[in-house]
Parts: sequence; structure tokens; C-alpha cells
Amino acid sequence: MVKLNKIYTRTGDTGDTGLVDGSRVSKADARMAAIGDVDEANGAIGVALRHVHDERHRTMLSNIQNELFDLGADLATPGENFAPSEMTLRIVQDQIDRLEREIDAMNAELEPLRSFILPGGDGGAAHLHLARGVVRRAERMAVAAAKAVPLNPLALAYINRLSDHLFVLARLVAKTEGGDILWKPGATRDLG
Repeated sequence: MVKLNKIYTRTGDTGDTGLVDGSRVSKADARMAAIGDVDEANGAIGVALRHVHDERHRTMLSNIQNELFDLGADLATPGENFAPSEMTLRIVQDQIDRLEREIDAMNAELEPLRSFILPGGDGGAAHLHLARGVVRRAERMAVAAAKAVPLNPLALAYINRLSDHLFVLARLVAKTEGGDILWKPGATRDLG
């Protein structure tokens, strides 16, 4: 159980921060950048939730928000033992499998893609596309961090699958909000 009596600690005032094991790293470290991007992605999903009204979609997004805290804890846990335990949060294969099942179920409700999609649309779709972009940045930073320190391969797989999930969910939400906005290659070349 997490218990926070005091929000500020002053321990990060010199530009470093603590990992789960108590070790300290620079706040500019690639691992910390990835954790920050995961946190931002969680906030973007929180905003999207204000614009998504289907209860099934809201439940998926709420589950993902919780898992993004798990992902942040996983990324903040140094070491090469990626097995979860009572005291160590790690992303597990079941979480990735659930995302894949949800992607497949949502995709079954959609027409096949015939063009790339512009990241926009009414309300929920636009916010989901933005959240997907933030997740993709978080993935790039996690991959960069994994070049320097061992990270849970399932954490990397989860974040990769999450961007796919948000893309398909954005399409599904757009279906009820006027449809996808399709890219028209070269459409503005002659607008002079």
C-alpha cells in the first residue's frame, strides 16, 4: 500500500531521483525520460477518457491507466530479474495478451484500412490519437534506455502493443463520430 504524507522530499533538488531499489540516477537519464513519457501518456489517456463515452472503451482505458503505473514501476526497477513478485511490479505476458485480444475484437468492428489516417477527428478520436503519439514517444525513450540498462522485454512489448491498441480504439471511436480522416497523398501540392 502506498502512503504519502508529504509530497515534496527535496531529494531531487540537485537533479537526480531515486529508483525502486533506492539507487539514484540523473533526472535526464533515458530511463527517467521514458518513465516521464509514460506518465504523460497516462495523463493524455485521462484527458481522452473525458471524451470517450462508451462504457466498454472507458473500461479498457481505465485498465490501461492502471497498467501504466505498473509500467512506470517496472521501468524504475533496476536489475535483470524480470519476474514479478509481491514487492516487484513487472509487466507480464497476460497484460499484453489482453491488449491483443481487445485490439482483435475492436478491429473486427472496423473496415480494413485503405489509406493512412490523419490523427484527428471529433472529441474522443482526436484525444486517443494524441495519446497514441505520446505512447510512441515513450516507447522510443524506453528503447533508448534499454540500450544502456536492462529493461523488462515485456515492458517494451506492452508499450508497443499499447500504441496499436490506441490507434484501433481511436478508429472505433471515430466510427461513431463521423469516421476516420483519411490522408490524401499530395492533395495540397497545387493549392499554390
